Amino acid sequence: MVPVLSLGRTPLANALVEPERAGEPEDTYPLDLVRCRTCTLVQITETVPPETLFRHYAYFSSFSDTMVRHARQLVERLVEDRRLGASNLAMEIASNDGYLLQHYLSAGVPVLGIEPAENIAAVARQKGIRTESEFFGESFARILATRGEQADVIHANNVLAHVADLPGFVTGLGIALAPRGLVVIEVPYLKDFLDRTEFDTIYHEHLCYFSLTALDRLFTAHGLVAVHVERLPIHGGSIRLFAAHEKGTPPYDRTEIDALLSEEQEWGVDSPAPYEQFAARVAAWKVALTQLLRELKKRGNRIAAYGAAAKGATLLNFAGIGRDIVDFVADRSTYKQGKLMPGSRLPIRPPSALVDEQPEYALLLAWNFADEVLAQQDEFRRRGGKFIIPIPEPRIV
Repeated sequence: MVPVLSLGRTPLANALVEPERAGEPEDTYPLDLVRCRTCTLVQITETVPPETLFRHYAYFSSFSDTMVRHARQLVERLVEDRRLGASNLAMEIASNDGYLLQHYLSAGVPVLGIEPAENIAAVARQKGIRTESEFFGESFARILATRGEQADVIHANNVLAHVADLPGFVTGLGIALAPRGLVVIEVPYLKDFLDRTEFDTIYHEHLCYFSLTALDRLFTAHGLVAVHVERLPIHGGSIRLFAAHEKGTPPYDRTEIDALLSEEQEWGVDSPAPYEQFAARVAAWKVALTQLLRELKKRGNRIAAYGAAAKGATLLNFAGIGRDIVDFVADRSTYKQGKLMPGSRLPIRPPSALVDEQPEYALLLAWNFADEVLAQQDEFRRRGGKFIIPIPEPRIV
């Protein structure tokens, strides 16, 4: 393992603090990024127990219109292309509040969600989404297969990065997948993550950061074969990988996969240069943002933030931004409002607070949904409010 970047010790990014516990200390853990010379996998060094991270979770996907629309478009495409109907089964690992599976249900396709966060699974069930509160892996996949629940399509969106036992997870996908089924996974893309200085997506839930090179080797080693790949703009740059059983899979065209694997080799996926350049840009970014914010404060400006997301916690804590600079964080999620950000202890308020208080600037922590947030906060902007988009480098809009 070769060190890439250290963000020091930080609290868990989604461990929002109740106001009555504001004076109590928080647990912190090392947040250090390393890369493997052999397989190219980039990962953090500390594995926090999943029961600690995911049994009660603060992120509800349906609060993002972008995520719901993104899921609907994919489901509509798969239902049509694979002619899915009442005799099929669609499954999602880490299905959250049913933001994706609800579209299969509307199309008449039976669904099963696997969601370990009990509070979120309960919300999904209220929507009629059949959901089990379990951690997915090889053992649970065998239970599903024994029950005869092998899926014709399995989604795993933004969950593979959370998995400590990658071999067991991928093996489980193969067990839970019907013989002619399709696995569809989405992960933030390593090349975009490094090239765009997206260091704030480093937090303890994200154990791994994937190149296609690492994914292709992982799936091949455990009986699945990558059959198609697509690059996506969502979350600052992601890839969507389609995989099927290695045995019995008809001939497929790996043109896109081979092209992206070649591009990664030319970029230097297994050489030190991209990682060293990334670390240098992160150091320069911290200086640039803190100087900008402090200069704005010196001029008498009030500054808020928008987006109580995990990436926001990483950004605030790494940059050392607290209540001396930022007054509050606005967020659309009613599950987060009234609580405090981990580490910085900034209060979380509804989006209406931006208009009520009308600070001169708002630091956009949820920059990956910039278009959506800027449209929603048109009134704040019309009154003269400006957003600071921090990644890849600070800029005011």
